[in-house]
Amino acid sequence: MPPCERQGLHLEPSQFQVAVKWWLGLDTSGDAQCALCPEKSLDPLGHHATTCKRDGDVVYRYNRLCDIVAESCRRAHLSVHLEVGHNLIPDHSNTRPADILIPHWCMGKPAALDLSVTSPLNPLTLLEAGVTAGAAAKATEERKLKANTSKCADLGWVCVLVVAESYGAWGLTARDFFSKLGSRLATSLGKLKSVVTHEL
Repeated sequence: MPPCERQGLHLEPSQFQVAVKWWLGLDTSGDAQCALCPEKSLDPLGHHATTCKRDGDVVYRYNRLCDIVAESCRRAHLSVHLEVGHNLIPDHSNTRPADILIPHWCMGKPAALDLSVTSPLNPLTLLEAGVTAGAAAKATEERKLKANTSKCADLGWVCVLVVAESYGAWGLTARDFFSKLGSRLATSLGKLKSVVTHEL
């Protein structure tokens, strides 16, 4: 089945060529400058192109991830609330520990999902990511865990980190979350858990 254009999965030939080069680790820069950061040269591995915060792609990717996870939860008959936690903690008034809040998740406790997309090409994790699969996701999980665990505990929430790498790998806690969500989806849809989890 060809990629569906209505779902934003269709690529133009020029986009497809760049995507294939990126996946193969070939030079995608063409010695060009970033159109939005004139002082920034595009690096051969495409790190800046996939993480530039002056473009809307990073925000769009994050919003799409939130929408897809929230919709999967609803299909499992789980109530969800988006972007919860702002101004609920006096000492952390500018924080939002839950991108998605599931009021009833595990043992009667709400789950605060903190979603992130990280790049293995980040200079801070590049060396380790080149040796250990999932190293970039693990580093992001550890950083987010330190930042959000106490905030969630103050609200009686369980902090659940859902971290994806830009090349497609998921962090350990994300895989555990999707396994549990798959069990609930399998029950609600009347399908095998293995089938549902694979579809996730």
